[in-house]
Amino acid sequence: MNAIHDGILVANDKLTWLLIVLLAAAGILFTLWSKGAQFRRFGTMVKVAIGSRSGGGEGISSFQAFCISLASRVGTGNIVGVAIALALGGPGAIFWMWVMAFLGMATAFVEATLAQLYKVPHTDGTFRGGPAYYMQRGLKSRPMGIAFAICLIFTFGLAFNMVQANTIAGVVEGTWGIPTWITAIVLVVITAAIVLGGLKSVARVTEYMAPLMALAYFLLALTVLVLRIGEVPDAIGDIFKGAFGLDQALAGTAGGIVAAMLNGVKRGMFSNEAGMGSAPNAAAAATTSHPAHQGMVQALGVFIDTIIVCTSTAVMILLAGPEVYTPGVTTRDQAATLTQTALASELGSWVAPVMAFLIFVFAFSSVIGNETYAEVNMDFMRGGKVGAFAIRLLTIGAVAWGALQSLAFVWDLADLAMTFMAVLNLVALMALGKHAIAALRDLESNPDPVNAGFDLDDNPYMPDDVPGEVWRLRPGHAPGQWFAPNDVHEDADV
Repeated sequence: MNAIHDGILVANDKLTWLLIVLLAAAGILFTLWSKGAQFRRFGTMVKVAIGSRSGGGEGISSFQAFCISLASRVGTGNIVGVAIALALGGPGAIFWMWVMAFLGMATAFVEATLAQLYKVPHTDGTFRGGPAYYMQRGLKSRPMGIAFAICLIFTFGLAFNMVQANTIAGVVEGTWGIPTWITAIVLVVITAAIVLGGLKSVARVTEYMAPLMALAYFLLALTVLVLRIGEVPDAIGDIFKGAFGLDQALAGTAGGIVAAMLNGVKRGMFSNEAGMGSAPNAAAAATTSHPAHQGMVQALGVFIDTIIVCTSTAVMILLAGPEVYTPGVTTRDQAATLTQTALASELGSWVAPVMAFLIFVFAFSSVIGNETYAEVNMDFMRGGKVGAFAIRLLTIGAVAWGALQSLAFVWDLADLAMTFMAVLNLVALMALGKHAIAALRDLESNPDPVNAGFDLDDNPYMPDDVPGEVWRLRPGHAPGQWFAPNDVHEDADV
């Protein structure tokens, strides 16, 4: 395992800069193309998310799809990931998380809108879609789609689920002294009970779990911020000073501006997933009247994840003082319980078991969302029922193995895995992004964007080369809906 870990570290060192350049380029490009839609249309994003609880036919609603992706986004990246960023990159890493989040909102809009445009009906009454689908149907490259699907299955089915299980095991052991092997057994039992229920059960569980866990954690963080409100400006000031090297005492253990940027970008991407190609798999499953609606909902998810939840975590840790966190001294190995310790120092020891439970919910809901993404991509590779069952077994095995590994190993493996799939996705986004921007133009041409419909035929904004019947109006079907069981399902060519 040590030799494998060393190889992973070497690969990460060589590939991280490529990932940063592509993420920044995509975010800037889509922000310019959309004329800053993530800022201009923020109110529309909120209205669409609030008003999207009702799906159509047997499918899942836009809100449920949002919650599946939020469940995967809001997890250990917001708690342990932020702590790792602070340990390695110092407070300045949080600034770069912000930068990539605001740019990433535009990228998330594009990838989710493309997922809607190129989605296909599935025999279970839902839709399937995501990067693998728009690579095949938009770029006419099934090999590229298969390569992405394999990368995603490895990343989310194995690596990311190992991270979530590792976090749960570490927190449970640190809080109650329960050995990791016992936690591994419990996780296997709970995971098996849920993931064997299929996609619709995932939607039902996460629709309620994701918002509640995010709200509970945010209320705890808000309590600390209110109690220490006078010191919050100084904490924010440390973030800006660290980002630009204005105070060397604020450097993390990796040291310097470059370390702050590297760790901020990597931990930000792990947390909000913008550009990674994961959230579009959930976005495609939604029944919505306009493809750009789901793009806006997913962009809002990036904002909630990073600007609200991650920032709350970072400021809490910074307010806790040197007895909890000291830049350049606190190590990555301490990150698993750093947020928990910071909260306990402010609110009392009673908060430790509460936080342990919340972290469990955060992490486990991410396992549920991750399994969904992996299953969608197995579908793309024509895995059928056998393939879906294999993904569920992989998920169960990943939580067992991850609970028993070291924190450093599982996080470094996750970094490497997400880099490969993100690079493939970003290349496809840059090639197809004009279609998502065209859908945005169509939406903005409607006097009521929140309730706008969409028709691919005779659309003055859309290119002619977008395939599919889902967005071509048919008698008896609303925009974006196709559930007639006797229709020839378009996933036959996928």
